[in-house]
Amino acid sequence: MWVQLAILVVSALISYATRPKPTTPAPSAFGDNDFPQAEEGTPHCVIFGDVWVEDWMVLGLGNYRTQAIKKKGGKK
Repeated sequence: MWVQLAILVVSALISYATRPKPTTPAPSAFGDNDFPQAEEGTPHCVIFGDVWVEDWMVLGLGNYRTQAIKKKGGKK
């Protein structure tokens, strides 16, 4: 039993030491989004309710943060 436990610990240490190191992705920039946006003079329909339309456009998007979030939360 002790031999099996030692083999388990050694194999765990080897797998931890040889695991691939993850790279951190670059933060997304403001111009990374490629939404079809309405141009000036393009007619767009006004819809009340939930419907499916063929030609959809993004008329506005926002709430982009320009500063990194530094505060941790969730614990009181």
